[in-house]
Amino acid sequence: MIEKILLAVSGLGHAEEMLKTLKEIPSIQQAKVTVLHVVPAQTTATAMTDKWEEGGKILANAIQTLNLDPSQVSSILRQGEPKDVVCQVADEIDADLIIMGSRGLKRLQSILSNSVSQYVFQLSSRPMLLVKDDIYVKKIRRIMVAIDNSDAAKHCLNLALFLLRDIPGGQLILSNINTDLRGKTSEVSEINPEKNPTLAAAVAQAQRQGVPVRCYTSSGKPGEEICRLAEELNIDLLLLGSPDRRPSVAKSFVDIDRLVGASLSDYVRVNASCPVLLARTVG
Repeated sequence: MIEKILLAVSGLGHAEEMLKTLKEIPSIQQAKVTVLHVVPAQTTATAMTDKWEEGGKILANAIQTLNLDPSQVSSILRQGEPKDVVCQVADEIDADLIIMGSRGLKRLQSILSNSVSQYVFQLSSRPMLLVKDDIYVKKIRRIMVAIDNSDAAKHCLNLALFLLRDIPGGQLILSNINTDLRGKTSEVSEINPEKNPTLAAAVAQAQRQGVPVRCYTSSGKPGEEICRLAEELNIDLLLLGSPDRRPSVAKSFVDIDRLVGASLSDYVRVNASCPVLLARTVG
């Protein structure tokens, strides 16, 4: 269920447009929306005043753009470090989904440029919908889930079915990649799920909920193949599970090793041609 959405706005990007598109989905229409803008600390009182005024205008413009029922939307203007405040407010309102814009920076760039979206995804266990500045937000009809045996993938499947169950003409696309780390690729092909137990279970779950489903596969490097399938199959929204590998003692720290390492979710976040909803199970 998605009943509480946190939309973090900065005055740039397609995050507001993404929320408007989501709000057209029947299962999301009653969700409460909190629009957040964070004002970073400034060195002088005058600069701080200017930033507060600017932040107020950004919030007002975002709410006007969204054009939602006033009973469904609230706004928060808060001072602080943006990446910390987004996490704090998400916890305060118990958000079921965080929506943020993303510049699509690669891993090391994200660290060096203090990427808010990358930091929030590392530290929050909540599903996060990232909308890159350079993509076109389309009406959501075709949702793809990268499926495997992980709990995170099953969580994504449940989210996708929640979104699709009342979309007229909606379709679930399940992708299953045959990993070839040498980068040798194959054609994208539709497959019979009965030959794959993981896909068969997911298809049965979709059919029980009356959601049309098709299954595709290809081989190659997983991140590259997921992005290729999303583009070739004209996907409107991609859902990808991201297992949380951090031990509980390290929950409050950014996992630098993982940021720098070969993260599948990070590759897809940067390179996918459609909005990406990243989700992990809460450990």
